[in-house]
Amino acid sequence: MPVSLKYAVVERERRFLLASLPEGVVCTKEIIDRYITGTRLRLREVREGDGTLVRKFGHKVRLSEGPAEIACTNFYLNAQEWTVLSALPGRVLRKKRHIVHRDGLIVAIDEHEDGTLIAEIDDRDQPSQFVPGWLDIVEDVSDHESWTGISLAQ
Repeated sequence: MPVSLKYAVVERERRFLLASLPEGVVCTKEIIDRYITGTRLRLREVREGDGTLVRKFGHKVRLSEGPAEIACTNFYLNAQEWTVLSALPGRVLRKKRHIVHRDGLIVAIDEHEDGTLIAEIDDRDQPSQFVPGWLDIVEDVSDHESWTGISLAQ
C-alpha cells in the first residue's frame, strides 16, 4: 500500500561522522529520543537553551531503500500524554544538538554521550551533493543503518 504524505514532512538527510565541532554554533538543545519497541514510533523530548521543554510523538516511514529519505509526522504532547506514552517499552538515545549557522547554511550536529559527532544536512526538496568545507568529516554515513537514531539507541 502506498504511503500517504498528507500530514507528513519529507526529510532527505545526509549524515557525516565528524572529528570536531565547527565554529558557528548559534544554539544547543538537549534531546532525549525514545524509540518504541516493535514500531516506527518515537517519543522526543527537546530542552531548548532557554529551558523550554517540547515533547513530540513521531512516526517515521521510509520512502526508499536506506535511511536517507523518510516521511515524518509529529504530534505535540502535553505532560499527561507524555507520561502515558513514555511508559511503553523502548530504547533511549540522549544527545546534544548543536545548530551551526555559517556561510548561509544551517547544519545540525548531534553530539552523543560518548562524544561522537554526527552532522545532518537536510536537503529538503532539492537533493544536493554540496558539503561545506568547514565540516571536519571523517566519513559519510548517510547510507549506513548503524548510524541512524534507532540503531544508536540503547
